[in-house]
Amino acid sequence: MGKTVATETDRADTDDSGGDDADGVAAGALAPGLYVVATPIGNLGDMTERAVAVLRAADRIACEDSRVTRKLAQRFAIHTPMTAYHDHSAPAVRARLLDDLAQGARIALVSDAGTPLLADPGYKLVADVVAARIPVIPIPGASALLAALTVAGLPTDRFLFAGFPPPKQAKRQKAFGAVAAEPGTLVFYESPQRLAACLADMARAFGARSACVCREMTKRFEEVRRGPLDALADHYAQAGAPKGEVVIVVAGAAPETADDARLDALLADALATLSVREAAHAVAWVTGLPRRTVYNRALRLADDGAGTADRNRGGD
Repeated sequence: MGKTVATETDRADTDDSGGDDADGVAAGALAPGLYVVATPIGNLGDMTERAVAVLRAADRIACEDSRVTRKLAQRFAIHTPMTAYHDHSAPAVRARLLDDLAQGARIALVSDAGTPLLADPGYKLVADVVAARIPVIPIPGASALLAALTVAGLPTDRFLFAGFPPPKQAKRQKAFGAVAAEPGTLVFYESPQRLAACLADMARAFGARSACVCREMTKRFEEVRRGPLDALADHYAQAGAPKGEVVIVVAGAAPETADDARLDALLADALATLSVREAAHAVAWVTGLPRRTVYNRALRLADDGAGTADRNRGGD
């Protein structure tokens, strides 16, 4: 059995009551480690005092695009040196950051907007820092994902963030098919140029589910549009590509849809190597469903071409 590993940080940037202690951070009390810092997704008023204090006190800021982060730094009088870093950076850049952290440096990781690692760079660096047993400290704040979830009017007790769908239609449809049975609310990012096509593919994969398109969150021209997927697809097809960042929130699969989809997926896998009778027996044992129900479903799938092995239609 594998062991668990904990890293602890002398949290000088918080007081015992859990409140911010920005003065302590600014005075140089920031503990060594990698600080994952959220920044505004549009409205600069969403920048937290703690984030400003950490960025000022850090030895270096690892940023997705120094030109973007420099504007933020100028707004909040942050003069910390910057290093351009993203997941496609040369391994030498990540190695240099790791070496600095190993020597006790305080490095802040930011993306162009929002929370790093959520469809933004940073995963490889964080993974390497964790592997080196160096503390990783979250500095939470703005997130387009969470902002959209809170206004969509869809369940938030369970959700799946699927990032950006593939740009090519065939791969996008396959990706949607892979999550069609997910009962939790689905959240995607998308470019405005592909929005209408993406919504149309969602309508084909998910049916007429309720959905919400959130655009330009926290900015001057923020828009939240709700409706069935097909209606949203028609709207943006007629209106043309909108401007700004887009988040799509889609209702999850109804329980019966999820169960049927899971049953079909299990049977399709089994039918690839087993007869109808054998596949039904195996899947019924795994799912606990009645053998006759599973067998009848397997027959229909076999007739539709789901099975590729010998389709023995013998009875139970």
